[in-house]
Amino acid sequence: MEEETKQEIQEKTQEKVKSKKSFGEFHDKNYKLLLLIPLTLFLFSIIYEINFYNQHNDFMKKDISLTGGTTITINSEIDANTLKKELSGKLEALETREIYDILSNKQKAVILETTTNAEETRKVVEEYLGYSLTEENSSTEFTGSTLSKNFYNQLILAMIISFILMAIVIFLIFRIFVPSFAVIFSAFADIIMTLVMVNLLGMNVSSAGIVAFLMLIGYSVDTDILLTNRVLKGTEGTLNNKIYGAFKTGITMTLIAILSVVSALLIIRSFSEVLSQIFTIIFIGLMFDLLNTWVTNVSILKWYVINKQNKIK
Repeated sequence: MEEETKQEIQEKTQEKVKSKKSFGEFHDKNYKLLLLIPLTLFLFSIIYEINFYNQHNDFMKKDISLTGGTTITINSEIDANTLKKELSGKLEALETREIYDILSNKQKAVILETTTNAEETRKVVEEYLGYSLTEENSSTEFTGSTLSKNFYNQLILAMIISFILMAIVIFLIFRIFVPSFAVIFSAFADIIMTLVMVNLLGMNVSSAGIVAFLMLIGYSVDTDILLTNRVLKGTEGTLNNKIYGAFKTGITMTLIAILSVVSALLIIRSFSEVLSQIFTIIFIGLMFDLLNTWVTNVSILKWYVINKQNKIK
């Protein structure tokens, strides 16, 4: 029995080695072609965002926290879709959503957001409900457009500065242009592709959504740094073995993060619009990060290392 077990283990080990070797040979022949997939998607993303900007005069759709307007929370069980349908013609850029209790899953309130001023909004809503809005049954918030615009500009500036600082740190770590560029390009592609997907989903990005994009910068570069460090500074094994070793560690990190985000989304999606948007953006970004790390960055790195080896020979 022990001999058969050892033999089975050896056969499985040999199969894994053959499988890894055959995939390595496939990747050696096709890694440049594989690079065309994310590059095509990146080009589409850039064209889409340029067209989106020409249509909307911005790179994303923004909610009340970034455009300014009125938010009314009504402590009652009102259908959000019906409310939106009935009042859309009377209030500008109207959005509604329901709030539920996290334990009982019972609706607690409905939130109404519009760019119409607070006084007119209250009047329209009270006419629809048939009763006055008071501090006991509702709450009203109004944010001026100038304040919201300044806040939005500051968030975008913070994001740009964060990305530039990240790029500087990457260049200081590796001190080689091509590998450093590959890491930075992969992170930038993650953000652009995620932004396009957010726009395609029709999501109105809040200030919390901008923070999610900031967080995505960190999530995007961790596996890229791991991969680049293993390939450039690793001393054991072939190039494919280094990539495979980094892949095993990196894919585990990313999949755990994705599972955590999905679990959080399933729990809080009906209770918190803010957290739901943050986790949704991070989830989309992590999915694109799988493509940009293990196809884009790997292909550029492999191309660089092989060319360098050929020059030495």
